[in-house]
Amino acid sequence: MSSTDTVTPIMLTDEATTKVAELLEQEGNPELALRVAVRPGGCSGFSYEMFFDSDIAGDDVTSTFGAVKVVVDPSSASLLVGATLDFKDGLQGAGFSINNPNASRTCGCGNSFS
Repeated sequence: MSSTDTVTPIMLTDEATTKVAELLEQEGNPELALRVAVRPGGCSGFSYEMFFDSDIAGDDVTSTFGAVKVVVDPSSASLLVGATLDFKDGLQGAGFSINNPNASRTCGCGNSFS
């Protein structure tokens, strides 16, 4: 089974897709993808990482949302199944957030979960 045959570990809302596409365009490198990862650490046990990456491994799970390619490593993918990346741009501040149904507990910063 290739990495493209697996379940999409994280979905992007239309707002997140639009914002990531804008940021990728500013980078000016068509090889870049958005990498979403889960790492040990943070105040609740795990923390999220998001960054642009052109180094895509053969076992990475790859999904496409519009013009945005999203890659997730296999160990992070199982912790992100069913999660959604959103982007809010409002009076209370702008930013990305991940809604993850697998998280039993989150912290105040919103970047850490268990």
